[in-house]
Amino acid sequence: MRRGFRVVSFKVGPDFIDPGHHTRITGSACRNLDGWMLSKSCNQKIFSHHIQSADLAVVEGVMGLFDGYDGKSEAGSTAQMAKWLNLPVLLAVNAKSMARSAAAVVYGFEKFDPDLRFSGVIFNQLGSARHLNYLKEALSDHVQMPCLGGLLKNADIAIPERHLGLVTLQDHPLSPSAINLLADFIESSVDMDALLASFSDIHADQETAPSPRPPESVRVKIGVAMDQAFCFYYPDNLDALAAAGAELVPFSPIADSSLPEELGGIYLGGGYPELHAEKLAANSQLRFQILASSLKGMPIYAECGGLMYLCTELTDMDGRNHPMTGCFSFSTRMLKRLKTLGYREITLKKNTILGQAGQKIRGHEFHYSEIIPAVEVPGVYAVTSRFDESETEEGFQVNNTLGSYIHLHFGSQPKAATAFVQACLQHCYPLPITQQEHHDPQ
Repeated sequence: MRRGFRVVSFKVGPDFIDPGHHTRITGSACRNLDGWMLSKSCNQKIFSHHIQSADLAVVEGVMGLFDGYDGKSEAGSTAQMAKWLNLPVLLAVNAKSMARSAAAVVYGFEKFDPDLRFSGVIFNQLGSARHLNYLKEALSDHVQMPCLGGLLKNADIAIPERHLGLVTLQDHPLSPSAINLLADFIESSVDMDALLASFSDIHADQETAPSPRPPESVRVKIGVAMDQAFCFYYPDNLDALAAAGAELVPFSPIADSSLPEELGGIYLGGGYPELHAEKLAANSQLRFQILASSLKGMPIYAECGGLMYLCTELTDMDGRNHPMTGCFSFSTRMLKRLKTLGYREITLKKNTILGQAGQKIRGHEFHYSEIIPAVEVPGVYAVTSRFDESETEEGFQVNNTLGSYIHLHFGSQPKAATAFVQACLQHCYPLPITQQEHHDPQ
């Protein structure tokens, strides 16, 4: 960015925190790519569409290069995504306390899949410039990919961590000086000219025209919770809602005393409500307004942290209880350990604000909290994991309020965004709106 390039970024896997920091640096929304939640063609379409206005695209991988759903295939791995998008790989190797063995590691990665292309390797967590020279000597005569640099240990660039990962952009915004420090660090440690020279032009080979937008006469306002407590959203989910006829209006459950005017629905994403529970509880006026909207039948969709906010009470990690909106009759409590993590496919067991019974949508689950007591409201989701384990129930709908721990990606089922917008329109305009019938973002 500092060199004057227009850069777009992508993140492989179901992640919200890293993309936030990418977005801060590039100035454009980082997009998620995923080999399980989304089809190959959907990933290619997302990538092709968003590189049109850029000079460079950067895709951050997930886990190790070849790590995916299992040990037998490349499914869900960064390597698979690199091949789907025909992109070269810049291999990053943690060389802490490593010497000549680093050459064996790089050799193994280079030979493991002959269909992958590598721009080069950079070493991380180095002890000194001499350490880097030793590693370069070890690589010579053993590997083909060039060493493009090495990063010395540097506490000044660290981003703090907490449960669920790095501290979010909302709570740890990168200042201009911090971004400049990062750029200085890379420019002094990596041969950027050689790296840029290794890239080839990408030619989009898919239709990338955006979906037609419905007439303004059938648009509906949907409030989207956006603050430190609620910040986990896939940008493509928001785009899908807008394409289906939504005017997205951000609001803060922490700071706003009332909902935006003339809403037809509410979208409460995930985040860290447990860290801001005291402020959320203190904003009783907004909590009561959301409960009143739910009782009146307004469509409200919530994921993970949003589900916790819709419950009766939230118990934080210190055991303190905080009243929430009360849309659902059960409560949630934080745990000191991870409760669950993994991909999920849901099948709607009944008609909901996200679609008709039988419809399938994919997503993921990652949280440190649990519902208490045992839920008496039947789940409207039949849930299976990517390992096809036994089916469980999830997803709770009361009135037109639907909440779940699962973060769904509407790219896996575009009809979900359309269904939610249609439900919001019907709430505002109970009589049929004929203009709606022709629109389908697919």
